[in-house]
Amino acid sequence: MKKLSLKIFVSASMLVFAGCNDWLERKPQNIILEEQVWNDPKMITGLLANYYDRLPAHTSLTTGWAEFAAYDEAMWSNNDDGRNNIINYPTTRWTLWDYGLIRDINLALESIETHAVKLSDAQKAQFSAELRFLRAYVYFEHVKRMGGVPLITKQLIYDFSGDPSPLQNPRNKEEEVYDFIASELDAVKDQLGNGTSNTRANKFTALAVKSRAMLYAASIAKYNNQMASPISTPGGEVGIPASRAKDYYAKSLAASAEIINSGSFELYKANPDKGANFYEAITKKSANREVIWAQDFLVSKDKRHSFTYDNIARNVREDNLSSSSITPSLNLVEDYEYLDGTSGELKNRNAGNTDYVYYDKLQDIFANKDARLYGTIIYPGTSFRGTEVQIQAGVKVWDSAANAFKTVESNVLGSTYEDGGLLTGASGPQRSQTEVSNTGFYLRKFVDQTAMSSTRGIRSDMWWVRFRLGEIYLNAAEAALELGQTADALKYTNTLRERAGFPANSLKTISLEKLQNERRVELAFEDHRVWDLMRWRTAHEVWNGNSANPDAMIYALYPYRVVRPGHATHGKYVFDKLVAPRFRAPRFFQIANYYSFIPQNAIDNNPKIVRNPFH
Repeated sequence: MKKLSLKIFVSASMLVFAGCNDWLERKPQNIILEEQVWNDPKMITGLLANYYDRLPAHTSLTTGWAEFAAYDEAMWSNNDDGRNNIINYPTTRWTLWDYGLIRDINLALESIETHAVKLSDAQKAQFSAELRFLRAYVYFEHVKRMGGVPLITKQLIYDFSGDPSPLQNPRNKEEEVYDFIASELDAVKDQLGNGTSNTRANKFTALAVKSRAMLYAASIAKYNNQMASPISTPGGEVGIPASRAKDYYAKSLAASAEIINSGSFELYKANPDKGANFYEAITKKSANREVIWAQDFLVSKDKRHSFTYDNIARNVREDNLSSSSITPSLNLVEDYEYLDGTSGELKNRNAGNTDYVYYDKLQDIFANKDARLYGTIIYPGTSFRGTEVQIQAGVKVWDSAANAFKTVESNVLGSTYEDGGLLTGASGPQRSQTEVSNTGFYLRKFVDQTAMSSTRGIRSDMWWVRFRLGEIYLNAAEAALELGQTADALKYTNTLRERAGFPANSLKTISLEKLQNERRVELAFEDHRVWDLMRWRTAHEVWNGNSANPDAMIYALYPYRVVRPGHATHGKYVFDKLVAPRFRAPRFFQIANYYSFIPQNAIDNNPKIVRNPFH
């Protein structure tokens, strides 16, 4: 019996071990091998999607959008006054040193070259071009913050020799990084494919990035060298020679003109209401050929964000939690000109400043303004989602004995005055309350009109526009002006202004100051303001930390209903301009802020890294 048992055991063992080699050679079910990834277009596309999502952003609808309230477009009206109390901008505010993403892109490029044996040559070229585009964009995000950074285009692999110096690369010159970006975009633009997709890179996306990057480089080359003390380092890691400006402007203009003249994109003009049309130009996803490149979201795929939830106007919110965080400033509102070309300063007092200007309706003070104001900002007397955003600070009651108005306000939103009329609007403004506007305005641009998008349960899939044709027109106009091509600069600028309701050829002359204002009103809340002031080297003048400087302060507009029975002004509206309540300190941008602080660990790991000036 024992012999039989032993024979059975030995036989079974032989069967097991006979198949052991096959069993050990099985492909793992929970691990994707390199050869599988780099030979499957769907897997490569999925990896690219990850890289797109990881692209650096200063502000977007998911990352850093609170920074809209950190400059002069808006203030913070939600809880925590920190953004209204910026004593100065720390030098780490814009720091970026993301070599993890650059390493991953370099690895992907090398892997496609070595492992993608089953891909066609066209597929390899397409994917490699897209990866190089992303890498060029990441380097642009670095150079505009840091100046020159090390240009790493291959994997850095440690050989365990005990000597790390082969991995330590010095910073390239600032101009070398911009030149690399331009050459990479030129090299890949015709291989990118993707048609005119506005969510994946294509030829026109590459041209758009080049248009912006070359304009930045040109501005720095020109205006940094016009400073009393130009910011530079001996090795050129910071600072671009003035002699390069013309070449960079020419490259920006050529890239811009190629997009404009291609016919592949056009300014959005589908809505005859010019204010609503401008809102749709940024927010509408279908039948919109203005948007060149956007970060998209989709509720049905659970790719969504809370921007609308946190920023929708108080009395039209759908959840009784959070709203009204970013509230635009009067400073910005008054930069939108009147359609007759006069200054955008709102007329709230008469010429002698002896009395108010009285308006029949709240919105009348904004009549005949640049239509981009309506598309960007919710102001008194306007609506959102078909509901009036009720903006009224209080009432002005005439005191006959004092021969003056008495201001009456309430902390109760939507409250009624003793005459039965509205006292304080359901959307404020309020002087001290949070989650309601403290400036008298709300944000419209990027706030989603879709039902339930301001609820925590649904949220929004509004996209974030990275590049659109409106910016390209302005890039072209600025580059043309700087190159002395004034007629073209006027043509590009007037085209945009005409869409905003101005008469054809409304501008007869043009200057850099005029173009700077056009960028401010066209591109508000699209993450251009701080970078524009940096490249023009005017940020330290605009935000100089002086409370007597109106540009360094945030201002508000408070509307009031007049209570003066029997008088012609009874029931009309007047407006007070004031420093925004809860705004604590003027903006203060230091010379050291033009280039951001390099992380100390990067310097510790690489002694070849030169610090930025003043750090």
